[in-house]
Amino acid sequence: MIGWRQRLSVGLMMVVASVWASSAAAQYGPLLTGAGPINRSIAGASTALPLDTLGAFLWNPATLTALPNSADMALEVFMPYASLSSEVDAGAFGPGMPPMDVGGRTASESGAFPIPNFGFVYRPDDSRMSYGVGLMTLAGFGVNYPGSPENPLVSPRPPQGFGVGPIFSQYILLQIAPTLAYQLTDQLSISFSPLINIASLAVDPGILAAPDMQGGQPVYPPLTHTGYHWGGGFMFGAWYETDYDIDFGISYRSLQSFVPFQYASSTPNGSPRTINFLVDAPPVLSIGAAYRGFEHWKFACDLRYLNFEATTPYSASGFTPEGGVRGLDVADMFAVATGAEYSYSEATRLRIGYSYNTKPIGEDQAFANVASPFVMQQAVTLGGTYDISDRFNVSVAYAHFFTGSVSGPWQTPRGPIPGTNVTSELSADGIDVGVGFKY
Repeated sequence: MIGWRQRLSVGLMMVVASVWASSAAAQYGPLLTGAGPINRSIAGASTALPLDTLGAFLWNPATLTALPNSADMALEVFMPYASLSSEVDAGAFGPGMPPMDVGGRTASESGAFPIPNFGFVYRPDDSRMSYGVGLMTLAGFGVNYPGSPENPLVSPRPPQGFGVGPIFSQYILLQIAPTLAYQLTDQLSISFSPLINIASLAVDPGILAAPDMQGGQPVYPPLTHTGYHWGGGFMFGAWYETDYDIDFGISYRSLQSFVPFQYASSTPNGSPRTINFLVDAPPVLSIGAAYRGFEHWKFACDLRYLNFEATTPYSASGFTPEGGVRGLDVADMFAVATGAEYSYSEATRLRIGYSYNTKPIGEDQAFANVASPFVMQQAVTLGGTYDISDRFNVSVAYAHFFTGSVSGPWQTPRGPIPGTNVTSELSADGIDVGVGFKY
């Protein structure tokens, strides 16, 4: 019979899986829903509505053919508010368990995260081809849960406590998107973008690696000594303008495959240990429509499908024979984004948006996705643009992501542990400022 401390230690492998999905800059899992203040202020609904280069590069580069020669630069300050709560009832782990109920709540001390974006488009005179380059922040997350003796999950490792101690992660995915957008007819445009990615991930403890044993307890190595890793994919887009003031768009961003992430880690006694695993980004299909039939108004709606079930490490579940976690067992995600723009004057445009996405994490996945961004489902956005001159404008946006939560029992290779519970909560605010130039 395995003692309660051993059972708890094995189950706690799953705890730190949260660092793979705890958001600093993400809303669709690890992916951003918008880029720049213009696109952010309409909740990212730009698959069929060309307003700026940043929204085009993120959701449908085919709309670049409708934009003037221009460049956009933006910086968002994203502020997540994550918390982690856990409870263990007396006797949950059998003989040897202290005769008391233990529970507590810990807030992440991640702070605010900067999200930069840049987009550029050029179309020669009398040409149907538009050339563009986007330098985008495609995804990111991070948590910083300090240790706490009151919260079982972040209490010291056995035998001093019940948990794994402090939990830390930081992930960023940047994308370079050189793009060709071609206007086939007066109404139809298409685009192709070969995508170049660079990403970095630091996580401690590193539960995707097999643990080492120390004092009869599994100890997971730190995965912090690493560099940047390269990856790639592609993106297709199409945009169609009708004669009835309604336009349609569609885009497909492929699976973004990376070289294995490599870490120069160590065992508990200090011996060197090299660890490798894959971290890819999911394929995304976007379909959108926009209506411009009302004076001063433009409306847009996008539908999206994110294929996490085809992406490592989100698709797998359970434990490896060596004791590591296979993956996060995340279901595919469906999302809708809606937005409107109102031209208040010749120089001022105001926007508002709303987004919703399904939560692909249920009770059974709550433990493996502690503090996961997948718990956030709804957001409202607003913003505006002011033209300082015919060539220069300034835009601002604000986004609020409503609190989401998920709860479930602690998990081990033998199944859930009765008398235990873990709850993740997450909300966020974002402020985005940008400038645009026409030339």
